[in-house]
Amino acid sequence: MAYVINLTNGGSLVTVEDGTIDQSTSLKLVGKNYAGYGEIQNENFIHLLENFSSANQPAGPLSGQIWFDNSLKKLKFYDGTKFRTTGGAEISTTQPVGLTTGDFWWDTSNNQLYAQNSDGGFVLIGPQSIGETVSAMVTAQVRDSNQVNRTIIKGTVDDGVVFIVSNAEFTIDTTDASNAITGFDIVRQGLTLRNTTSAASGVTSSAHRFHGTATNAEKLGGVAAADYALAGAANFSSVVRFADAGFTVGAANDLAVFIDETGSGNEGVIDNTVGQKIRFKVKSSGGVTTEPFHIQSGGLIPTTTATYDIGDSNYKWRNMYATSFNGLATQAIALQVGSNYRTGDVNPTNNTVAVRDSSGNISANVFNGVSTSARYADLAEKYTTDQEYPVGTAMCVGGEAETTAAKTSSHCIGVISTEPAYLMNSEAEGQAIGLKGRVPVRVKGIVAKGDPIYAWEDGVCSTVAATSLVGIALEASDDESEKLIECVLKV
Repeated sequence: MAYVINLTNGGSLVTVEDGTIDQSTSLKLVGKNYAGYGEIQNENFIHLLENFSSANQPAGPLSGQIWFDNSLKKLKFYDGTKFRTTGGAEISTTQPVGLTTGDFWWDTSNNQLYAQNSDGGFVLIGPQSIGETVSAMVTAQVRDSNQVNRTIIKGTVDDGVVFIVSNAEFTIDTTDASNAITGFDIVRQGLTLRNTTSAASGVTSSAHRFHGTATNAEKLGGVAAADYALAGAANFSSVVRFADAGFTVGAANDLAVFIDETGSGNEGVIDNTVGQKIRFKVKSSGGVTTEPFHIQSGGLIPTTTATYDIGDSNYKWRNMYATSFNGLATQAIALQVGSNYRTGDVNPTNNTVAVRDSSGNISANVFNGVSTSARYADLAEKYTTDQEYPVGTAMCVGGEAETTAAKTSSHCIGVISTEPAYLMNSEAEGQAIGLKGRVPVRVKGIVAKGDPIYAWEDGVCSTVAATSLVGIALEASDDESEKLIECVLKV
């Protein structure tokens, strides 16, 4: 009888048949009546006793299994995915995976210790620097010239202090060499750069600098900001102000910018007092300086013909007003008709200009004029029918309405038309019945070109002679079933 091997949690691991050995795990599981099982059992005990001591992890591990990695002299356990170190830190050159919060990792490439945080990232424990020198923000105490200990933060790179952060200003006691800090004598409240000594009046003598954009400065070139002024005593505390008289540019005061004091007294003016043009230049997207237009006595003039635009596809002027427009317009809202302005419409709307639709057609309620040709071939008139009949049905007077489908004894008045060239009573109810011209007719049986076509049954015609002649066939067909045959009407 086979052995069913269960896990500690009650789950089934494997079934070992009689007389066999299962090797799916790190131990050999012996089936019933297997000869020589004693050696296998003893070896299993030895493997357990030595925790599978080997440089290579055991095959087929189970979750919770212990392995002694004798290459690293580390005891490890299998977490269901990988073997992990039971104590100390994971050792690798890259960030390990599968650790939990609080686990350690020793980075062998930089000789630094990290701990994994709750977000799955790693926090550096130390040392702060990489290599043999110190590169870190170092908290330290230093004595001032009054023998008072001061707490500071030293910004250190390769053992050299680049800056000091302090909450108070003091002078370092330099009488003790172990207390001195190279490049510093007075530490200012805030941040002090290296080699910014009192002898240099706050100017850093070495190449150490703050690089970037400052929103403000107390001094420029060592001179206080309050000491700068513009000729004429312009006010720098807010904006640069000029009197209404404005300012001029050019040796001959060629360009004047001022406020016109006449009239309302608040109109800004740009005035070329000498030349006849004011030119405007700007760089293109390619960095080339271009001159789109200039202003002269005649108005606003482009620098070159047919080169520059007013507005573009994204930014349009709302309205432009002019007495006349000379040039080519790609769009227009209305067209002048006499003294009125009419918009275009594809529908037959009153007081609009007829415009072709997407199919190229023009619609109108009434067309007054002479037509020299027609697209379709028959003359038709609308009559009411006792039901809706398909195109080509021969019709006669009768039924519950004005007309009904013709039969052999009927007097045919016409055929249901598809698209008449001229339709009388077009606004009336009913179907268009072709009276003259050429129309498709419903016909059964073989037809020869030139055969007379007669009304026969339920509006379907035949070449068999009957009471009412419908028309003459303009085409032939060997098809015995019903089809449409184009005919000249003879009703």
